[in-house]
Amino acid sequence: MTNLGRFGLALITAAALATSACATSTAPSTESDAPSATGTVTLVTHSSFHLPSGVLDDFTKQTGLAIKTVELGDGGELATKLSLTPGNPPGDVAFGVDNTYAARPVRAGVFDEYVSPAAANGAQDYALAGMKQLTAIDFGDVCVNIDTRYFRDKNLPEPVTYQDLAKPEYRGLTVVENPETASPGTAFLAGTVATLGEGWQDYWRALRANDVAVAPNWSTAYSTDFSGSSGKGPKPIVVSYASSPAAEVGKDGSAPPTRALLDTCFRQVEYAGVLRGTTNPDGARKLIDFLLSPAAQATIPDEMYVYPVTRGVALPEAWAKYAPVPPKAATLPADRLADERDGWVRQWRQLMGR
Repeated sequence: MTNLGRFGLALITAAALATSACATSTAPSTESDAPSATGTVTLVTHSSFHLPSGVLDDFTKQTGLAIKTVELGDGGELATKLSLTPGNPPGDVAFGVDNTYAARPVRAGVFDEYVSPAAANGAQDYALAGMKQLTAIDFGDVCVNIDTRYFRDKNLPEPVTYQDLAKPEYRGLTVVENPETASPGTAFLAGTVATLGEGWQDYWRALRANDVAVAPNWSTAYSTDFSGSSGKGPKPIVVSYASSPAAEVGKDGSAPPTRALLDTCFRQVEYAGVLRGTTNPDGARKLIDFLLSPAAQATIPDEMYVYPVTRGVALPEAWAKYAPVPPKAATLPADRLADERDGWVRQWRQLMGR
């Protein structure tokens, strides 16, 4: 997820690189009941990670461990950089590798196996097949968003599906992100592959012929080009997130002028894992357990603009009303994403004449 943009809300609370010894981890564990560790646990993450300081303080009170955070760029950069240091990690635990990149570091031997006991309360529903090294923490859905005012004012039916965006009546109305440089663009491309199958190349040819615009990143697409955001740009259709409308609710609580098209969503799930070679494996496991706690999960929507994976965690009122979880978001196996993603992007570049 994001690496998911998250509307500028995510800030890093600390960024310091810890020195790690090259210790070999013990056998895979599925429990975190070792004696309590003391000192510091170093969390390696992406630039969109943020939890309230009070929540992080609760972890310290419960475990005696302070959290030090190391930022390694966006989600793709995080996965790539971790893959270069298996067994000699820059920290103890990683958070923010998503399903579109997960197979790369897992194959490289970056993580120890660990299944948190807390995963049984929802996170296990998002487990990657054959990958016991990663525990789901949150998920978000990349979806087409529309400016409902535009379609009302123009008396134009709102689009519903991927295919609608290629119809003549929507010519020149859509902006997407470049999958070479933006995670939402990669997810949208994967969504077209998952939904349209072998016809995805023809679909992109049709989009190009229909004057689709391509932005370098989510911020430009949403905050500058999209007419439904504060940027009030020229495009009433944009690739963003299922949660985006919740960010557009009026200060008085009035309904947002935007809506996500729930038949155009691709699911991104973010994972945490114990880094192989950590000198504090117990602390790493405890932090993963904590990230699945109701207290930590409850802060995820407002702080990182994604959905919690733990069952029973209530969404903020605006989310429940205007950002419901898409009932049938598209997905692809992590192994297929790892094997074919770069090829899809190369084909996309050729199809778009870039």
